[in-house]
Parts: sequence; structure tokens; C-alpha cells
Amino acid sequence: MGLEALIERIGEDWTFAAAGLGIGLAFGFLAQRSRFCLRSAVIEFSRNVTGGKLTVWLFAFATAVLATQWLVLAGAFDASDARQIAARGSLSGAAVGGALFGMGMILARGCSSRLLVLAAQGNLRSVLSGLIFAVSAQAAWTGALSPMRLAISEWWTVDGGASRDLIARTGIGHGGAMLFGAVWLAAAIFWARRQRVPVWGWAGAVGVGLTIAAAWWATFAIGQASFDPHPIQALSFTGPSSEVLTRVLFVTDKPPTFDLGLVPGVFLGSFIAAALFRELKLEGFGGGPSMRRYMVGAVAMGFGGMLAGGCAVGAGLSGAAVFTITSWVTLCCMWAAAALTDRLLDQRPVHLAGHALDQAMPGHAGQSPSAAA
Repeated sequence: MGLEALIERIGEDWTFAAAGLGIGLAFGFLAQRSRFCLRSAVIEFSRNVTGGKLTVWLFAFATAVLATQWLVLAGAFDASDARQIAARGSLSGAAVGGALFGMGMILARGCSSRLLVLAAQGNLRSVLSGLIFAVSAQAAWTGALSPMRLAISEWWTVDGGASRDLIARTGIGHGGAMLFGAVWLAAAIFWARRQRVPVWGWAGAVGVGLTIAAAWWATFAIGQASFDPHPIQALSFTGPSSEVLTRVLFVTDKPPTFDLGLVPGVFLGSFIAAALFRELKLEGFGGGPSMRRYMVGAVAMGFGGMLAGGCAVGAGLSGAAVFTITSWVTLCCMWAAAALTDRLLDQRPVHLAGHALDQAMPGHAGQSPSAAA
């Protein structure tokens, strides 16, 4: 069935929701199998260890850049009207929000997408953290934290359009952007061979990267085929988590959206993967101090993600793939703040002695010394 026929049959709004559900299912399944996680990648880099998680993240990042830029060159996608480029942006919000998000994902032991993936396989810590994350994100958008978010956002702004587009500012062109992605993909392949990263690790991460490009393409294509104007959307989890929580708590007459399909899709995809490979397992908190740590981290991520305009996936992959300057500032600040937080809080020898190890990739004997989410 063609896209126009599908829109005519179920309507524009439900077509967006169906696209979100399908892409979310793929993301959730592949992220669960590959153990895709920015936090684990930062910890490996910071501690100079080789557990494969940094390589997995690089596969996803490089694939997202290559696939998205290929779509642009092929004429199948145009990012110029996307909010991340067209709208006025905040560099101060990107920097402060990215730093808060990076700190929060270390404290909560998982970024927002990782929390959703882990919650689906029975991690009750991630369930609570994810709920707090969504509440704090909504509070930052329209609630009690909104004035603070707006104030910080006004410190340093950048105009939309070419001013916010790194490809235009640097003059590298989309071919140069693809070359950039190809260099990192080659590096990921090299390290994957040296570290013997299993198939699910690198193949799943490549699939995660492809879902980033798929979200850009799907929302653009549906918008082009629709009668009414619709915004181009990226794969992200800060705004969508807030929206889904609001719809669960309050009756609304808002039509279905891409985000409404995305979040349940990711949860269901991760659940299916965990069920198929017998990884469903209930896990709780280790005690009061641990619970406080997760809660503080979730609040920092929710406020930081909304302030920055994107999470580890929304800015770190989706925004970076279209080379918007605010997303790159956010990503760099996430890395720096996460590495610093890990060094200050989790790299003490006495603390590491009893530290739980992160989930190993399927078929990989080694584990990285990063705390379990």
C-alpha cells in the first residue's frame, strides 16, 4: 500500500502514529539487543576500558549521520524546515541542558531511551526513574520549572536557518558530512574487530542508526503527502515521554501523533526482544541512597533534556545527524559532564569494589565496569 493510499485510508494523524509505532518497535528491539547506551559509552571512554559499548555507540552515530545525509543527497529528505534548524535556538540552553542531562544519566545509570528499554524488561528502577524524568520534563515545558528554563534559554541564542546549520556554516556540504560519518564508521569497524564485538552489538547498533534516518524520512514523507502541514520530527524521548504521560493522566482531544506511537513502540520492541531471548527479570533498588541517586538523576535529565531541546538520542543522534549547531553543543556537554560526574562519584576504588556491572552484549564474554542501569 502506497503512502498516499495509507493516508487516505486511516488519516494523516494515524499514519504519523503508525510510523512512530513501527520505528519505535525497531528501535526498542535493536537497542535492547545491542545494549546501545550513551552513558556506558562515556564511561568506557572516561575509564579507558574496552567493553564494546563505545564501539556500539559509534556504529549507531556513524550510521545515523551517513543514512540521514544520504537521504538528503538523494532528494528524499530536506532538513531545512525541521525545528532543530529552522527555529531560533539557544546555545546556553544546549550547553547547560546538555551538562545537566549528562550528569543525570550517570546518576540514574541510563539515559532516557535506555531507561525505557530497561523498564520494558522488568527493571523497576528504570520504571520509577522514567516516570520522574517525564514529570520533570513536563514541569520544565509548561510547569513550575518553565520560568527557569526560559530564563536560561535567553542567555545566548542563535538565529534559525544557516546560522544554526553546521553544514552551511562550515561549507563542507552534504558530501563532506557523509565523509565525516564514513570516517567514524571505519573507526567503529576497526575497534569492533579488535574488541570482537558480537554480531548483535554492531548489527543492532547499525539498525539503531537507521531508525534515526527512518524517523526523519517518514515524518518528512508523510508531511509532503498530507493535505495539512505537519512538522518534520526526529527520534527523541524528552518531549515524547512528556506527551505520553500527559495523555495518560488527562483526557485530551488532541489527535494522535508520531510521538504517541513512538514511546509505546520502543517499550513493546524492547519487551519482545527481552522475552524472546529470556531476559525478562524484575529488578529493584538496592536501598535508600541508591533510590535518591536515581531520582535526582531523573530530574536532572528531564529538565536538562527539555532545556537543551533534545536527549542523548534526540540531540546526540537525530540532531547531530542533520548537523545543527545546538545539538552538537548539547552532545559535547553531555559527554563532558557525564565523564566528570563518573570520575567524581563512581571511580573511587572503594565504590567500584562492590559495583554492579552493566549488561553485557549477547555473545560477549567481557563486561565494562559501568554501573547497571
